[in-house]
Amino acid sequence: MFSFALKNILFYKGRSITTFILTLVSAMLFIVYVALMDGSHNSMLQNALKVYTGAIEIYHKDYRDVGGNEYLIRDVKTITDKLLHVKDVEAFSTRYETYGLLSSKEHSAASMIAGIEPQKEKLLSSIAQTLKEGEFLDENSGNCLYMGSGLVKKLKLHVGDEVSFIGGASDDSFAADIFRVCGTFKTGSFEFDSSASFINRKYFDELMYAKNMASYITIKVKNLDDVDRVNSEIMKVLDDENLESLTWKTLMKTMVKAMEVDSVFGYISLSLFLVVIFFVIMIYGFINVSSRLKEFGVLKCIGLSRANIFSLLFYEIFILSSAAIVLATPIAGYICYYYSINPIVIEGLAEMYKDYGIVSNEMPFNFDMYTIVWNIGVIYMLNFLSILYPYMYINSFEPIEASRHV
Repeated sequence: MFSFALKNILFYKGRSITTFILTLVSAMLFIVYVALMDGSHNSMLQNALKVYTGAIEIYHKDYRDVGGNEYLIRDVKTITDKLLHVKDVEAFSTRYETYGLLSSKEHSAASMIAGIEPQKEKLLSSIAQTLKEGEFLDENSGNCLYMGSGLVKKLKLHVGDEVSFIGGASDDSFAADIFRVCGTFKTGSFEFDSSASFINRKYFDELMYAKNMASYITIKVKNLDDVDRVNSEIMKVLDDENLESLTWKTLMKTMVKAMEVDSVFGYISLSLFLVVIFFVIMIYGFINVSSRLKEFGVLKCIGLSRANIFSLLFYEIFILSSAAIVLATPIAGYICYYYSINPIVIEGLAEMYKDYGIVSNEMPFNFDMYTIVWNIGVIYMLNFLSILYPYMYINSFEPIEASRHV
């Protein structure tokens, strides 16, 4: 049957070339589109994590839901010492966050003020890399404040200006001080840039009575795909029922849901394209079979069974699909690989979508062999399904009736 199918492919050149081209184009577009969609989602996630949120964060169990100084993490050093022994943790840092009122000479604005460890923060987030004016914090920054560009604009401040702060310390007493603006940043996230500011933890701990305390501990893992496994190890090491360790999947639940919805709509759009291709191939195959009905009638008259007829159609589509996919896969794979290393740059993309946390103009592809393999499997399946109706049509005729068909 295989050699017979090969002869038919060479004889019916028009049908063979059309099926080959349709399969080639659909396979390439499918692989490239899925790689672009997955790459965009990965880029969105990486951008969001780079801004400020960690891959894993450790909290007191009631801090996120209730808040308040009574739910701060105490004895931070003991916890960080334990984290040193967790495999695949690349870096970690403690953060002390509070909300207070910042005031310039004429304007006031509420702000989230975070005490951070400057050197460690450079490894964990892109806060230092998003510097717009002035300079980032260091271990000797003192009362220097590193402010979001939107917040600076609200308060009509410039680098070097003084701004007063009033808020609540960790013991619920009032805390007040005069800070000096040493630098401004712009991440591209409008809400974050309009409400966040940072100060050296060493100085802030003295002001807030927060030594050896933290709002939470943020952690960077070596491989984001291993985040669940690493998180399980962290929970075992901590062995404290009052603490919880949360991954980005929980911390960024809204973004995860948004990416899932976007993926669904992306696959729906792609499915419509594939359905069109499927019906085109099936209809073209049906027309070809209709014109060969007499041929199939004669074959059945000389002894070919229904199984033989199915095998013949199967081998024909298998040969054409395999030839197209063998050509399409390396081409599409190379495109995905190239643009995963050299992302497409669209100027103004970050500015257009800054409210959604997009902080880069790059659109990288995701090169993943597993994804490419299942993409190929889908194309194969659709092509094999396209022979079912033509096969049923052939068998709707008796051998003698089909052999006399004109």
